[in-house]
Amino acid sequence: MTAPGGDFPSAPHTSLLLALAAGPAAAATTVWTAAISMPTLGLAAARAYGLPLERLLLVDTPGERWSEITSVLAGACEVVLLDPPLPPRPRELQRLEARLRATGTTLLTTTPWPGAALRLTTGNATWSGLGDGHGMLRSRTVDVHCAGRGRAARPRTARLLLPDETGSASTPPTAAATGTAPLTVATAAV
Repeated sequence: MTAPGGDFPSAPHTSLLLALAAGPAAAATTVWTAAISMPTLGLAAARAYGLPLERLLLVDTPGERWSEITSVLAGACEVVLLDPPLPPRPRELQRLEARLRATGTTLLTTTPWPGAALRLTTGNATWSGLGDGHGMLRSRTVDVHCAGRGRAARPRTARLLLPDETGSASTPPTAAATGTAPLTVATAAV
């Protein structure tokens, strides 16, 4: 289905990854992003969230060499979106994490990642805009749960529009009106 601003991913976690990746891309005109093993990623959605398509590298089907490809692109990109086709083997995981630390690359994955500093999950997604059998999908409200290690050990939850009516991410008006603090996520390398 098409919503204003383009074709949006159906899974809230993909929308969350795009929204997170768009932050660094908006902050600097030299930030490159890679999307690995995400063949159904909507380019219109990526653009709507603020990712410049001219600085987005796509590797649709990396196969069993996904960790090597991720490692190579970590040297060229500040942010890597990854939907690993296979769980990482312990040695692969060590090499990849060392590479991410060395390059300062932020890894955003669609699946739980061993040793991740932060874990963001989505739930309670609801769409708005449809009437009684008619209308257009306009936005999706999602609960985003954050838990992690160290300073991020205290779990938090926030409601976000993923996407909002313009195609990007925002805080729902009700959350702003009630004084609910938005979830602030600082991206960091694994």
